[in-house]
Amino acid sequence: MAENQTTQQKKSNSKIRSGIICLTVFVLIFGGIGYKMGAAPMLNTIMHTAHDLLLNTCFYLMAICVITGAIGRLFVEFGVVDLLEKLLRPLMKPLFNLPGMASLGAVLTFLSDNPAIISLAQDKRFASNFKKYQFISLTNFGTAFGMGLIVIIFMMGQGYFKEPLIGLLGAFCGCIVTTRLMQFFVKRAHPEYAEEMACELDDTDMYEELHEEKSTFMRILNSLLDGGRTGVDVGVAIIPGVLIISTTVMLLTFGASADGTFTGAAYEGVEVLPWLAQHINGFFQVVFGFNDPHQIAFPITALGAVGAALSLVPNFVAQGWCDGNAIAVFTAIGMCWSGFLSTHTAMLDSMGYRELTSRAILAHTIGGIVAAIIAHWVYVLFQLI
Repeated sequence: MAENQTTQQKKSNSKIRSGIICLTVFVLIFGGIGYKMGAAPMLNTIMHTAHDLLLNTCFYLMAICVITGAIGRLFVEFGVVDLLEKLLRPLMKPLFNLPGMASLGAVLTFLSDNPAIISLAQDKRFASNFKKYQFISLTNFGTAFGMGLIVIIFMMGQGYFKEPLIGLLGAFCGCIVTTRLMQFFVKRAHPEYAEEMACELDDTDMYEELHEEKSTFMRILNSLLDGGRTGVDVGVAIIPGVLIISTTVMLLTFGASADGTFTGAAYEGVEVLPWLAQHINGFFQVVFGFNDPHQIAFPITALGAVGAALSLVPNFVAQGWCDGNAIAVFTAIGMCWSGFLSTHTAMLDSMGYRELTSRAILAHTIGGIVAAIIAHWVYVLFQLI
């Protein structure tokens, strides 16, 4: 009894300590911002920024998700995805050291989001083609293409066309790096995974479900509506990330109003991130080609949610902080990272390999940086031609 009371007392003390730390950090951050901006303008700016993001960015992204979701489901229904999978299959082994079947995961995540690779990996008929180290690396492989179509269409909607395609090339190269690195890390930690298969099939797994024959019109209609409904789910899912992360990042990125005062309007802030970036601006200029310190906000935000990162772009363009190189780099790093910090843990946990999360995050961080570097230098070469 005394032992249980001691354990409970320790837990209670631990919660009190963590509560004090959390409250202290919260007060220091928002107290500092409030001291700079004023408490009322700070609160008004947070609310107005979140409201504007919801109306003008989240719903815009949701519309893109609905359209791309419908197109993606239509492609699945009528065999376009299978065709792309067959075309891409020869690239899988030499580039990614994966079975040809993995190309299906790349196409599906490109058309939807990172978790699509996990729903595919749950299929034993799919997983049985992989050795364990290859199967685990699917987390990095699929994430590098997550929301790819949405990112590219969004960037094109800002008036850029070749730059997103250059970014796609960068993301492809970054995917090679992160997938191969993850395979190396897994084999070094678990050498036995190099030979063990991800799963074995039994007789029940070989059963193929029979589908009722439907008319072409009904197949088209069902595909469009079901895909659009999936797009709504994705659009709703990105709203918290956009409102919370983007509002915080914008508060730390933008400055006061034109006359130098804080009015409580949307998109005002204390310019902490640009101030920090100026001290290492030479590094980002050489590596990523960034010519404005505000641009560093995009890759930082993309770590947690690519939808939130995309919401920064219209304001960057309006402020004149974006050029073609930035769009190419944003596309590459946005696609390759696509919020992996918020999804990798859940993805690996669902696959049963939670202990390898830190290695997956390290490999993907390196892959995203490589994607951005390649996009930058390819853009530079195009400018010289």
